[in-house]
Amino acid sequence: MSLWRKSLIVLLAGLLTLTACSPALTPLPTEPTVNPTPKESGMDEDEVLISSRPRNTAPPSGEIALRELVNGNNAFALDLYQRLAQEPGNLFYSPYSISLALAMTYAGARGDTERQIAQTLHFNLPQEQLHPAFNMLDLNLRPLEQKPASGEEQPFQLNIANSLWGQAGFDFLPEFLDLLAENYGAGMYRVDYNDPESARQRINRWVEEQTREKIKDLIAEGVLNPLTRLVLVNAIYFKGAWVYPFDEGATREAAFTLLDGSQVTVPMMSLAKNLLYLRGPNYQVVRLPYQDSAMGMLVIIPDEGQFEEVEKAISPQLLEEIRTSYSLTALRLSMPRFKVESSFNLSQTLAEMGMPAAFEAELADFSGMTGRKDLFIADVVHKAYVDVNEKGTEAAAATAVVMELSAMPMEEVELTIDRPFLFLIEDQQSGTILFAGRIVDPR
Repeated sequence: MSLWRKSLIVLLAGLLTLTACSPALTPLPTEPTVNPTPKESGMDEDEVLISSRPRNTAPPSGEIALRELVNGNNAFALDLYQRLAQEPGNLFYSPYSISLALAMTYAGARGDTERQIAQTLHFNLPQEQLHPAFNMLDLNLRPLEQKPASGEEQPFQLNIANSLWGQAGFDFLPEFLDLLAENYGAGMYRVDYNDPESARQRINRWVEEQTREKIKDLIAEGVLNPLTRLVLVNAIYFKGAWVYPFDEGATREAAFTLLDGSQVTVPMMSLAKNLLYLRGPNYQVVRLPYQDSAMGMLVIIPDEGQFEEVEKAISPQLLEEIRTSYSLTALRLSMPRFKVESSFNLSQTLAEMGMPAAFEAELADFSGMTGRKDLFIADVVHKAYVDVNEKGTEAAAATAVVMELSAMPMEEVELTIDRPFLFLIEDQQSGTILFAGRIVDPR
C-alpha cells in the first residue's frame, strides 16, 4: 500500500522524538519549568511540569519578521511538496504543523545541526526573532471568539496545540523549556519510556483529543523505546464552512479523468457564484472562501496533459503571481467531493533535504535542550486528514518529533474540475499555507 494511503487525517499533529545516545538517566534535581497544555487534554494538572513563564500574548515581533517567517515557511512547504509528490496517488499534509514541531526542536539545536535545520526549513531569522515570530503568527491565525446561536456549531474552527513529553527523571534546561512555554504554549508531560506502550497511548490520546479524533495512532507501535527521552508534538484541527456552500441536491455522479486517461465516476458538486478566478497560461485557479475568517481554499487545475509541468512549477513566486492576478468572476463551478488520509515518516526526506546531522547520534547537537550533546532525532512522524464536501472542509494534522538518547464580475466562465488538481488551504491575510495537497483520484 502506498505511503500516502496508510491513513487519512484532517488535522496534522507534529511529533518529535528525541533519543539519548546512552541509556543512562540523569537525575532531575528540580522540576523543569514549562507551561501546561490545555486542560482539554484530559490529563491531571500534577502530570504537567509548570513554567514560571506564561504564554507571551504580545510577542516582540514586527511585520517584517512575520513576513520573513511566512515566506520561509511557504518555501519549505513547496520544497517538501516536490519531495512528497514523487510518490504516486493522492497527497495531503500540513507543512505548518511540520514547521511548528521542528521549530520547537530547533530551539535546542546548536552548531552544524542548527545551521542545517535553518537552511532546510528556511528559518531565515535568528533564534531570538524566530520563536516570537512563530508566536505572533499563531496568535494572528486564531479565530476571534464568537458565540454561535444556540444549538449551532461555530462555522470556522482552528485549534493549534503543542506539547512536550519528557522522560521522568531526565534533566532538561529550564531556559529551553521556558522558551517553548513562552512562545508555543507547550507544557511538558512526564512519561516513562521504559514502558513505551503506555507512553505511546498517552501521546496518541492527546493528539486525538486535540484533532477531534481525526488523527488516531499518530505514533505507531515500536517507534518509542526505553532510549526515548523527548517527544515534541504539534496538532492542528481546522473546520471551515464555505461562504457559498454547494447545493447537496445538485450533486451528481459524473466522470473524472485520471492521469493515465482512464475515467472513473465520482460525486460532482455544483456552484454558481462570483469567485476569485484566474486563467493562466496552462492552468486555471479558483479560490473558495471560508466563513468568518481570512482562510480560503486555492484550487489549481492544470490543463489537460499539463499536470506534471504545472506541479513542478509550483513555487512561492507563482503563488504570489496568482494572488495578485485573479479577479472576481461569475463562475459556474463543478468539482468532486473528496476525502484523503495520509501518513508519513519524514526522517529520511528531511535528511535528504539538507539536515542529516540531526538524525545522526554521533553528529547531532541538541545541547540547547540538556546542556549536553546526548540527543538526536529518531523519527519525525506526520499524519493528515481532509474531507471536502458541500458544506465546507474539515482537516487535521499532527507532527511528532521523537528524540532518543544517542473587481466587477466578468462574463460567466464554466469550470469543471474533472481531472487531477492541486489545492492549498491558506490564510489570505498572512499568506500562510496551512495545508497542501493534490487529488489525482477523488474516489
